[in-house]
Amino acid sequence: MKIYTCDLFSIALPPQHSFPMAKYRLLRERIAAEGISGAEDVVAPRAATDAEILAVHTPDYLRRLHSGELSQAEIRRIGLPWSPELVERARRSAGATIAACRMALTEGTAVNLGGGTHHAYPDHGQGYCLLNDAAIAARAMQFEGLVDRVLIVDCDVHQGNGTAAIFRNDPRVFTFSIHGRNNFPLKKEASDLDMALPDGTGDRDYLEALQKGLAQAFSRARAQLVIYLSGADAYEGDRFGKLKLSKQGLWNRDRLVFGFCREYRLPVAVTLAGGYAPEIDDIVDIHFQTVKAAEEFYRCWKGSAPL
Repeated sequence: MKIYTCDLFSIALPPQHSFPMAKYRLLRERIAAEGISGAEDVVAPRAATDAEILAVHTPDYLRRLHSGELSQAEIRRIGLPWSPELVERARRSAGATIAACRMALTEGTAVNLGGGTHHAYPDHGQGYCLLNDAAIAARAMQFEGLVDRVLIVDCDVHQGNGTAAIFRNDPRVFTFSIHGRNNFPLKKEASDLDMALPDGTGDRDYLEALQKGLAQAFSRARAQLVIYLSGADAYEGDRFGKLKLSKQGLWNRDRLVFGFCREYRLPVAVTLAGGYAPEIDDIVDIHFQTVKAAEEFYRCWKGSAPL
């Protein structure tokens, strides 16, 4: 199973910054230690091209992002200090989701050990998101003529507001977001299907809502490709999540999503999205579970286990 990693394109953050940058390296090391994929299958992606990015983002935003001309207010909204390395990492992460989509169409699934930057709008970033990798990848697959219709399943605890806004008037991309009702962003956009859950929602109620949402989304989307934003921030120990899912509940969530992909025989590209537990090992555990679920799906797709 192909896995795309951007942890070599790291960025320096101020001490005590809330973004857990180290999780990407630790996750890649965990995958290697557990033998999920061989070393030749864990690769650095190419950067997304200007043409691929401009299919989603405005020329002015991309120019100012590259040149470091974002205002201080724009940088505060993103929440990460601007640097050329930050921009390069964002381009690589978008490239990783493009590569994962392309590989999924032939191999069943592939994983971006990053991505899920769903708060980025065409003309601005926010919430640690500079470029909307899922939107860029969906557009790239359409423009290359590989698919016509895409389903984006977003299980990050924060609503995929940027993604919803980008595809608001596009019937070829179906956006489904299941998230915390009272969480960031304060102003929600209208996805094609939103399931907003109250604070404290636990495993049983979450999985029941997800089952209903997936049934609707897969039926309505008539998709040829799924992009899955998994997220580790619905975890009960997350600093920002407000929901109460256990690690077992999150494993069941992943297997439920992949189960629908099996039922509909749809390839799926996986991105990791957020996760902010105080103990970084908890974040890595949850993301690793998602990679394990993807590997299980991959074996089914390739015929070494029942689909």
